[in-house]
Amino acid sequence: MSSSASPTRQVDGVQLPSAGTWKVDPGHAEVGFVGRHFMLTKVRGRFTGVEASVEIGERPEDSRVTAVIDMASVDSGDKTRDDHLRSGDFFDVEKHPKAAFASTSVTWQGSKGKMTGDLTIKGVTRAVTLDVDYLGYARDPWNNDRAVFSAHGKVNREDWGLTWNMALEAGGILVSKEIELTLEIETIREG
Repeated sequence: MSSSASPTRQVDGVQLPSAGTWKVDPGHAEVGFVGRHFMLTKVRGRFTGVEASVEIGERPEDSRVTAVIDMASVDSGDKTRDDHLRSGDFFDVEKHPKAAFASTSVTWQGSKGKMTGDLTIKGVTRAVTLDVDYLGYARDPWNNDRAVFSAHGKVNREDWGLTWNMALEAGGILVSKEIELTLEIETIREG
C-alpha cells in the first residue's frame, strides 16, 4: 500500500514521481531487444525474469536504478532460437545465469532523461546509455501508486563477448552486431 504522502511532485513545472523507492512490477515489465537476421529482418525478443528497483532522488539526476535479469527467461517466440541464445554461443546461462545493470549517472530535462550504467553480461561489464521517458502516474485498483517509464538504447553485442555469427554467401553476416534495447516498466511505490 502507498503511504499518505503525494506520489507525484512538480519539478520545473513537470509532474514527476515523488522521491523514494519504486519497485519494478515484474508482471508489467518488459526488457526487450531487437536484432537483424540476414541484416534485413527484425527479430524481437524479451526477458521475462526481471527484478529491479528505482530510487527516485530529490533531484531527478540523483536517481538510481538496479536490475537483475534471469538470462534463461529469454523468449523470442522460437524455441530453437531461444535454446541457441541460452547456449555457450551467446548467453551461456549455465555459467552465467544472471545479467545485471546498475546506473552510474542520470541527466534529466522535463519528463525525459539519459541514464548511463554498467551492464554486466557473461561476466563482462560495459557502460550503456539509455534514453528514458517518464510516461506518467496511475493509481491501480488495489490503491498502489505506479510510475511508468520507457527506455531505449543501442549496443554492440560483441562488446560483451557475444560474437557468434555466420558469414553470408552474398556478403554480410547472419546476425547483426548492433542490438536495440527496449524497456517498458511499471514501478510501484514502496510504502
